[in-house]
Amino acid sequence: MMKGDKRRQGMPLQPGQDVKLLRKAFKFRLKTTPEIENRMFQFAGCNRFVWNFALALQKESLDKTKKMLSYFQLCKCLTQWKKEDNTAFLAIAPVSCLQQTLMALDRAMFDAFDKKQPAKRFPVWKKKFKSVDSFRYPAGIKLQGGRIYLPKLGWVRFHKSREIQGTVRNMTVSRKGEHWFVSIQTQQEVLIPPRPVSNPDSDVVGIDVGIARFVTTSTGEAVNPLNSFKRLEKKMARAQKLLARKKKFSNNWKKQKRVVSKIHIKIADARNDFLQKKSTILSKKHAIVVAEDLSIKNMSASARGDMEEPGKNVKAKAGLNRSILDQGWGNFFRMIEYKQEWSGGSFLQVDPKNTSRTCPCCDQVSIDNRKTQVLFLCITCGFSANADYVGAVNIRSRGIEELTAAGHAVAACGGRA
Repeated sequence: MMKGDKRRQGMPLQPGQDVKLLRKAFKFRLKTTPEIENRMFQFAGCNRFVWNFALALQKESLDKTKKMLSYFQLCKCLTQWKKEDNTAFLAIAPVSCLQQTLMALDRAMFDAFDKKQPAKRFPVWKKKFKSVDSFRYPAGIKLQGGRIYLPKLGWVRFHKSREIQGTVRNMTVSRKGEHWFVSIQTQQEVLIPPRPVSNPDSDVVGIDVGIARFVTTSTGEAVNPLNSFKRLEKKMARAQKLLARKKKFSNNWKKQKRVVSKIHIKIADARNDFLQKKSTILSKKHAIVVAEDLSIKNMSASARGDMEEPGKNVKAKAGLNRSILDQGWGNFFRMIEYKQEWSGGSFLQVDPKNTSRTCPCCDQVSIDNRKTQVLFLCITCGFSANADYVGAVNIRSRGIEELTAAGHAVAACGGRA
């Protein structure tokens, strides 16, 4: 996140009510029958085929003419494919779903050549046993209590765990493990009053994330990590070893593949539940949340090196990388950001440099201030505290400095905790 991106940081907060266009997604599990599931598999297969076929055309066009085919040209190709004998099966799926796939490919192609998005890569093929089975409906959908109408599928019941708010924009049907889900995207305009900063000591909080402690706040609170992957790491290793020993795409291989998939889903669901709960607590308690602008991709990069310059302590670094990725810091920050936006709060990220080496009392910066992972001891004034707590306090101070420079009302609340 860039420091100057005021929209993503939630700045500035101005007095009065602010009308915002909120987009939310409501995900529910579908109550499917074998017949409906079979048709869903067919729809997902048609979408996967269209992606791969259109991607092949794009590559061919780039090789010959150095130009990409437009979305409208691909739509004309889709019409032609449905008329040909070899690809007439595409008529099984709703044409709007196939067009959504072409639209997604068109966007991915442009992002791949966009210099402003260097992290984007060229689209890849979608494989049957590796890609997610999904398709999107942009229109023609209806809601009636605990039922949903999907074109060419009819009325399908779903587990309605909460009320759907806003105007329905589109729906995405996807498979996760052995179950099918529907994600309903809605849009609504709401009046969100900015949350006041009445008590700067509690309303403005800095958070320091780590591995030994998942979160440490500038108010002194600490949250232990869940480590959902670590808990099931051995079970996952055994399941993957059994999968590797079976003949690929055989019936036994498919059965074991489902076992591995279930473990992956269990890990992901536990992590997501943990992150949702902790981010909700932070968002409800504090008007402004300040975090570090971490480059998680660089932090979890491999230390393997190459033949000319082999890496050092590769095994230890690999274990550290697994622990970093197991925490889900990126998703955690994203959740805090949109929850703060929904509640009228603010979220920003600051430069993490020397946050755990700076004394919050005398501002002295030294590597000797933190000789151990846990303890911070200032070599100048003798201030001592937990190193993660010190980092959270310094993160909060940097956030207040940036808010002050931007003319935020918190400027009158003072600086350090």
